[in-house]
Amino acid sequence: MEDDELVAFREHWKQELQKNTKGESTASNNLGIVSSQSSTTDTKTTYFRDSCKDNVPLKQERKNFSTLSGPDSASNSNQAREVRHTLHKSLEERATHQPQYVSIAEGLLDGRTSPLLDRILEERTRKRQHGHTDEQPQKRVHTGKKLLDQLIQDLNDINDIPFFDVELPYELALKIFQFLDRRDLGSCAQVSKAWKVLAEDEVLWYNLCQKEGYHIGASLLDSPCWKSSLRDSRNSDKLVCSNWKNRVGSISQLQYELGKILCDVSCCSGYVFAGYTSGDVRLWDTHHWDSGASYLRPSHANTDVTPKPHISHVQVNRTVAAAAFEDGSVDVWSTESGPEPIHTLQHLQRVHDLVLSPDHPSLATACGADVRVDCPDEKGYWRTRCITQLPKPVDHLCLVPGRHASVLAVASASESAYVVEPGQEHRVLHCVYGHPVTCLDVSHTQAAMGVKSCGWAMNDGGNKIQVYSLETGKLAASVGSSAGDFTCINLRDAPPHLLVCGNKDRRVRVFDLRSGVSVVSLYAHHLGVTAVQADEWKVVSGGGEGLVCVWETRMAAKLWEMHNRHPVRHIWFDTSTLVTVNIPDEKSPRGACITDDDLTAHRRHRGVICLYDFSEDASVQDHVLPICRSNYMESSGYNYNIGLAMPYDTLRGPSAS
Repeated sequence: MEDDELVAFREHWKQELQKNTKGESTASNNLGIVSSQSSTTDTKTTYFRDSCKDNVPLKQERKNFSTLSGPDSASNSNQAREVRHTLHKSLEERATHQPQYVSIAEGLLDGRTSPLLDRILEERTRKRQHGHTDEQPQKRVHTGKKLLDQLIQDLNDINDIPFFDVELPYELALKIFQFLDRRDLGSCAQVSKAWKVLAEDEVLWYNLCQKEGYHIGASLLDSPCWKSSLRDSRNSDKLVCSNWKNRVGSISQLQYELGKILCDVSCCSGYVFAGYTSGDVRLWDTHHWDSGASYLRPSHANTDVTPKPHISHVQVNRTVAAAAFEDGSVDVWSTESGPEPIHTLQHLQRVHDLVLSPDHPSLATACGADVRVDCPDEKGYWRTRCITQLPKPVDHLCLVPGRHASVLAVASASESAYVVEPGQEHRVLHCVYGHPVTCLDVSHTQAAMGVKSCGWAMNDGGNKIQVYSLETGKLAASVGSSAGDFTCINLRDAPPHLLVCGNKDRRVRVFDLRSGVSVVSLYAHHLGVTAVQADEWKVVSGGGEGLVCVWETRMAAKLWEMHNRHPVRHIWFDTSTLVTVNIPDEKSPRGACITDDDLTAHRRHRGVICLYDFSEDASVQDHVLPICRSNYMESSGYNYNIGLAMPYDTLRGPSAS
């Protein structure tokens, strides 16, 4: 609609201007000859006078002027001077009644050059004479006007930016400044007033915000000052990083009722999904805390089956959550529609592994040697894409992220790894006889697996991690040389070209896949590493003894640690949130009945989900960790090795009543 309005405006404007241009071209040429002998100021004035034509009859002035400009015009110099004065006066009167943009447009239509060069030369001459500095050009104001008004305003705001000894248009200079980062823009803003206005243009800082990952999806008009928005976002990140290092924030435990032992937990994009031995599942939205929609009803709730089957595996992503039960059934819920399952499928035996694509509602299950892939169609109906039978039972299963059109799965069975794609025969990705695969993870383009070496292969460096390209199926890198088995790998969430893994030899290692060397090696957990995740500056690891450690990658130093009773089976964190899950190995504890009211026995066997929020303001008392606010008389502060917000000797005892 705006494009049609602009085209119609241009055509109408051009037609109106051409009416007065045809009959006055002779006067323009004669006036150009006379004005060429004048000063720079006369040239600029002549441009606007020549371009501001109206219907005033000028035939007599043109005739007299052409007669006096002949060979004998020297004797009639006084008369020529009077005619030129009369013509200039007439043009000046008409120029005062016409807008400036009409004059500029007439000049552009007639093919004349812009008067801006003459104006710049005049301004430079005046500055050299009076010693004045550069004047600040007008900054464009983004208003809600129509496209026609904006066009007229842009024509009136034309200004050139000085680049050394060259004058560039504002748009071209803005295009050059788009290649600078925020530090270079700050330096350019100190050169001159004109460069300062250009370096603080909203388009430049909006692009920097998008490039650094802030305010993704926002438009240019959503913020009045994108430079301030970028500064506030970076300060917030610095505060969160400081809170991470100093363990400042809020901590909470995701509680549940008595009689339920934790079986499995999955986290994604603020969702925490947990399954219990009672067959119940619960979904937390840590961003909104909508407790009314947290309880999900499994399909067994509508039957009279007792006891309810245990949960074996759970998975969640941004749109759906899935849970597998011990009897082979699988339920799928929507994270937005409600507590009832939207899809249910049944296997003939126990499900060995269950995975969801992190960015698409695609579900893959492994039951014995069979791999099944299900996903919804365009209308939302769930369909089975493929059922593939592998030579051996499946141990690990992963879905490749970023595959919306064609789902791609990677499965490991004993010493072999396979690529499963709907509509095609499965192909072998890795196979070494007698060397089983101990762990598996995939990214958009690669698959990494820990391989246990046996017999003579131990003399060739021990256990290794093999990284394969999913496109070519060739070995891309082989890293690691350890006597212990690799227990966990994180390739999908790791920084580019890095891989973080845990081993039974108590160490956490970060490998550079480009060089194949170990960047960091951390001695962490004496019962082996069970879960690990890393980003650009930190590593979070969990061990079989229940210890969670936070490390700084650059210094290879431990920042802090937290301990719970059971092994750490799951770790997930984003910019400001950390979720740790301690799941007991014994699902039916002996010597204690967890259905009783004995809270001590129940806490000993149930497992725990801890949520850490480091985005809180440390200056607010309510956001200090509860253990840091306790005094020496409270039982919650007993048997914890944690630094208090203030020493014990500054705390006062309870006042006497």
